[in-house]
Amino acid sequence: MARAPEKKREEREESELIERLVGINRVAKVVKGGRRFGFAALVVVGDGRGRVGFGSSKAREVPDAIKKATEQAKRHMIRVPLREARTLHHDVHGHDGAGRVFLRSAVPGTGIIAGGPLRAIFEALGIQDVVAKVQGSNNPYSMVNATFDALKHVQSPRQVAARRGKKVGDIIVNRETAKAGEAAAVVGEEE
Repeated sequence: MARAPEKKREEREESELIERLVGINRVAKVVKGGRRFGFAALVVVGDGRGRVGFGSSKAREVPDAIKKATEQAKRHMIRVPLREARTLHHDVHGHDGAGRVFLRSAVPGTGIIAGGPLRAIFEALGIQDVVAKVQGSNNPYSMVNATFDALKHVQSPRQVAARRGKKVGDIIVNRETAKAGEAAAVVGEEE
């Protein structure tokens, strides 16, 4: 009897997932009789509340490639801590091969300032305000891998406090006093 509620919960969670198709490529395999064509799909899946994953897969038909990539994305989801459930806690860099991304947290009302695959990732993740810059390779696979590399390094104040053995209030107060000190130093340079 305990299995029925678990199955319903899993089905409900899967139906609430946001799926974004990032790209489809036609690929060819050269064989004795000529070429065999297939399709490669890159898909991003998220729940809109801080969990996101991506998958890439190949198949002979487009729907099969998308289905396989979506299943892979669901299996490899990561959790990203969000500030106020709308943006990142801090600025972060990520890279994969020649692709580099820079993600910045933003104030409310900024929106998603990012293009291509990054926008799909942020929409699936549930981020509403972020500024992203891609440097180097603009290959979708490199961009997605670099973005996930950056998202894996995002930490909440709670995680930092636990690692340092301090209270969350101490970490946040130190951050605010550091910002005030920087502002005072800038004002002093101007005079």
